[in-house]
Amino acid sequence: MARLLTLCEYGAGALIALATAVVIHALVQPGWDLVLAMLLGGAIGMVVHLLLAFPLGALIGMFQVMLAGSLIGMYGGMLFAMRDAMQPVSWTQTTAVAIVFGVLVVAGVQVYDRVLRSRVGG
Repeated sequence: MARLLTLCEYGAGALIALATAVVIHALVQPGWDLVLAMLLGGAIGMVVHLLLAFPLGALIGMFQVMLAGSLIGMYGGMLFAMRDAMQPVSWTQTTAVAIVFGVLVVAGVQVYDRVLRSRVGG
């Protein structure tokens, strides 16, 4: 059961990153001002994250979705928008990078959680 929950956490992170990147890729074009693109990307990421957090949270838990999802939405949104404003990017590259980013953020949060638990419990 714990492995299924972990797999679902990674899936939720990938889904949040993918949804964020797709919306941003559809809106931000090369040549945009980087500051405006990053502000818009961060805002889009937060909105997408909140929209997906409630249905995903009901399935796997709000803590698991909100912690990694907030980082993915805000920082991923800013990074995806900055990249799209700087250069033309294909839809394939957008989706692949988003999924990898979402999985890496979830992995980072899980490692950080294990380190904190080991120090408190030890």
